[in-house]
Amino acid sequence: MSAGPEAVGNPLQPATRRPDAIKAIPVRHPWRWVAAAVVLAFAAAVIYTFATAPDLQWSVIGNFLFYPEILQGVLVTLELTVIAMVIGVILGVILAVMRLSVNPVVSSVSWFYIWFFRGTPVLVQIFFWFNIGSILPLIHIGIPFTHLVWVGTTNRIVTPLLAAILGLGLNEAAYMSEIVRAGIISVDTGQTEAAQALGMTRVLVMRRIVLPQAMRVIIPPTGNETISMLKTSSLAYIATVGELFFIQKEISNFNYDIIELVIVASLWYLAMTSVLTFGQYYLERYFARGASRQLPPTPLQRFRRLLFHFHEPPPVGPFEPPPIYTHHEEGRV
Repeated sequence: MSAGPEAVGNPLQPATRRPDAIKAIPVRHPWRWVAAAVVLAFAAAVIYTFATAPDLQWSVIGNFLFYPEILQGVLVTLELTVIAMVIGVILGVILAVMRLSVNPVVSSVSWFYIWFFRGTPVLVQIFFWFNIGSILPLIHIGIPFTHLVWVGTTNRIVTPLLAAILGLGLNEAAYMSEIVRAGIISVDTGQTEAAQALGMTRVLVMRRIVLPQAMRVIIPPTGNETISMLKTSSLAYIATVGELFFIQKEISNFNYDIIELVIVASLWYLAMTSVLTFGQYYLERYFARGASRQLPPTPLQRFRRLLFHFHEPPPVGPFEPPPIYTHHEEGRV
């Protein structure tokens, strides 16, 4: 006996009308608008006070913003940042691996280095390297217990730029080692044990298994350290390095436009840190591919969606779904 279409129960019949959309009334928060108005009013007052300062010469700021000496100071600042971060990252990775070593001597040396350089101010370290010639007038490089020795004058070798690089780079290595160590220990130890069970050496496990996964944890604080290094490079003025802060200070000592030159330097620092922040965002997004199924939209994608895509209201009125076809066999519904 075959069942006809009438034998199909009502649960299989599609709905002929879609339920009306729920009209959601958002909860009102009037105090949020009050707080926003107060904050905006305070910010506008501060900006207006400085912008209309009677003795602030905006023409001086415009004249020195792209001054050749200022641009040269910007280049030296970027050079200090890049070299110091390269030294800090490379030496930091080595120190982190040493800190995690099972060898007590190696781990102790790493711990002492981190303790010393994190415990002394970077300004003191730059000042130390800048004046190292007062206690070591000559530097001897060679093979011990042989006559193969090269002798050089310390003041000629340790230039002001090298003193600043040593102070910034060696100090940064102590912080980067802790960042890298945190990224390494964030990886599940079971993956390390599985890789070692396959016959991989510790170096190969670290390079192929651990570090690629630890980058997701390492990149965000490393970006912050890079931005911080860009600003910390201003301490190199103590070693008379011609970076941005030193140049603007020398110019302001000549024309006495102190605040105007400080604003010029601040604008350049803001521009450089903005570029680094933008690059950090995309770098974090790149290394987050393995941890997130769907990456968040970029600022450009959000802006494009805001311009060209609009939210469409849900359809109202009768809704006709596609028909449902049921196949019947002999003796079955």
